[in-house]
Formats: sequence, C-alpha cells, structure tokens
Amino acid sequence: MSDPMTARTLSMAAPEALLVAERPGPRDPRPGLSGLEPAVLAAWLRDRAVPAYRAKQVRDHLWTRSDGTFAAMQTLPAPLRAELEAAFRADALMETDVRPADAGLTEKALHMLDDGTVVESVSMHYPPRAGRRERHTICISSQAGCAVGCPFCATGELGFGRDLDVAEMVDQVRFWQRRLTPAGSHVTNVVFMGMGEPLLNAERVFAAAAALTDPERFGLGARHVTISTSGVVPGIEALSALRPRYTLAVSLHAARPELRDVLVPLNRRYPAARVVEAATAYAEATGRRVSYEVVMIEGINDTPVDAAAMARLLRGRLVHVNLIPMNPVAHTPWQPSSPERIAVFAAILEAAGVATTVRHNRGIEIGAACGQLAAERAGTPSPAAVARRRELLERQSAAALVGAAAR
Repeated sequence: MSDPMTARTLSMAAPEALLVAERPGPRDPRPGLSGLEPAVLAAWLRDRAVPAYRAKQVRDHLWTRSDGTFAAMQTLPAPLRAELEAAFRADALMETDVRPADAGLTEKALHMLDDGTVVESVSMHYPPRAGRRERHTICISSQAGCAVGCPFCATGELGFGRDLDVAEMVDQVRFWQRRLTPAGSHVTNVVFMGMGEPLLNAERVFAAAAALTDPERFGLGARHVTISTSGVVPGIEALSALRPRYTLAVSLHAARPELRDVLVPLNRRYPAARVVEAATAYAEATGRRVSYEVVMIEGINDTPVDAAAMARLLRGRLVHVNLIPMNPVAHTPWQPSSPERIAVFAAILEAAGVATTVRHNRGIEIGAACGQLAAERAGTPSPAAVARRRELLERQSAAALVGAAAR
C-alpha cells in the first residue's frame, strides 16, 4: 500500500486529469495509524515489549513531521517499523489529485481511498492583513457521497457510498499540512463541511475532531474546528452532551417549512424549528455562537418573505448567518442570487438584530463546491434524467413559492 509521500499527487489543469478508479473494492484490513487514540497505540507497543518512549517517537513522526511514512521513521528500529507497517497504514489516502484556483489561494483535492472510493477536500488560504494573521482553512469530507440529497449540492447527485473512518478524515488534514510545512505554515482551521452529512457519521466525526484538537496529536484549538450539519437533531444533541468548544454550523437554506422540504429533504424528519431549538441548546451549553449557512438561489429562497421568516426563526438567539451565492451545479434549473437580492435579504435580517455576513464563492472555475469534482468524475446523467430532475425541482419550488405569495 502507498505511503503519503509515495502516493501520486498531480497538479491538475484539466478535468481529464481526475483520478480514475474502478468500483469500490475490498478494504485494507489495516487500520489507519492516525485514527488510533494515544492510549491504544501505547497499549499496542506495550504488548510487544517496546519501551514506552517509542510511542512519543511514533506520534512525533505522524503528527509533526512533513513525511509521516514508515520509511521516514528513522528513530525507530527497523524491526519495529516493519511491525508497524504490517499492522497499520501510515496514510489512508492512496492517491491524490490537486487542482488550484484563485491564483493558488484555493486548492481542491480528490483523494482515492484504499477501496477505490474517491472523496474531496478543499484548502483555502488567506494571506495576513491588518489585524489578522495568515489563515489556512481545510474543508474535509466525512462520507463518500451523501444520503441527504439537497438538490443544489453536487454531492447529492452521487448518492451515498459509505462513512469514512477516523483516519480517512484526519489524513485529509495531514495531506494539506504536508503541503504547508515547507513554507513554514500550518493549518489554522478545519471544517467538516465537505462531502457527506457529518452528524450521520457522528461517532467517527467526533473522534476525528478529538484527534485534531488533542495536544498530543494535531494540536488544533477546539474553537478552530467547525462541524456542519443539515439538521440531524440527535447528532446535535449528542454534540451538546460532549460540551466541546467546536463551532456548530447548520445548513439552514430556508426557514419556511414548505420550501426547506424542497431544499433540505431532511427537513421532513427534523423540521427547521426543531433543528434551531437543538442548536440553541448547543449554544447555551457551550457559549459558542451557532453559524447558519444559507445558499442563495435566485427567485427561490432569496425573497423578502423568506428573509422575514428567517428573521423570526433566529431573532434573539446566539447566531450568525452566512449568505452564500449558490455555486452553479449541473442538472439544476437554478442560478445564484444577484448581489442586489442578497443585500436586501441581509438588510432584513440585520434589522431584526440577526448578525449576517455575505460570503463570496471561491474556486468556481475548479468546481470547489462539495461534490462537484467527484460528480464530474462520475460522469453525466442521461439527458432524460436531467430533464426529469429539472422538471421536479421546478414544480416543487413553484409550489413552495405559491405558499409564500399567499402570505
């Protein structure tokens, strides 16, 4: 199996360079080394009569050095390196293709896993400016594909593949850190907002977040980790019980039930009002402001009626709303809202005392919205399937708009 520095890494200039894999095959039975808790690694070494200090040496190679391969662990005896390689994978990412955009400020990667599954991550670089230090934000996937099926999201076109394990999530961050290390830079923020619904893989996501914030492992501050959800209430409640200092981000997209049913099908199971109540309980338990994400779609969810409904839902809570123009996604009939419509929407929220920011898309030319490269790699649906999908979305959204006009 490939180690991270021997895995193929391409700088992609054209879609033809995307990873090509067969259908997912059997999994490598060896767990990823980065997914082990320190106590588990220490016990594994102790069972083999290896001195305790070797555990720290392994962790140092894994988490703080640019090359975390077994071959590079030269402070370890060769027999121990061989035993480690027989039992674990040094990296869960077998191959990676990278596509840059925004003059290098945005990079998107396709990662091939051991069974041929492909997932995505994005690195967004923010140069230092007055009063703010340099930042490097990594957006990672928690699942291959997604079962939620939001129609404006390219990942939804792929359907659900499987959950990622802890190492498969953590190693996306380690990949980007290896690219930053030669320049003396470090990952500053991690967002579980790539492919998949993180809180449908909650136990592993929480373990990955713990690994990234553990001082003995990656060492990122908890405030610099964001866990996103489209509204899985039991997952939000489980996160509240842990009382971490992570940022919770809720993909809201609409406050009116009939419209959110269209944009976030999970709303039929966990309605927006219930989601907001659970998120408010998280804010009260942790003191952390909840972020609400709203993808702005021209003429669909950007009306004054929708803004007023959202203001009523969020008013008086510890929240911040991010308004994000929709990334154009193939096979949908929708377009991003105009700056003028977004400005009116933001003004209505702010007048109600709801803190609001208008975000600007990055990496549009490389399909940086989650799932776009993987969907591109998977191929184009038939024209008939595209037409049926467009017709269904137009009919559903038109019905939701009729309800808004009646108010």
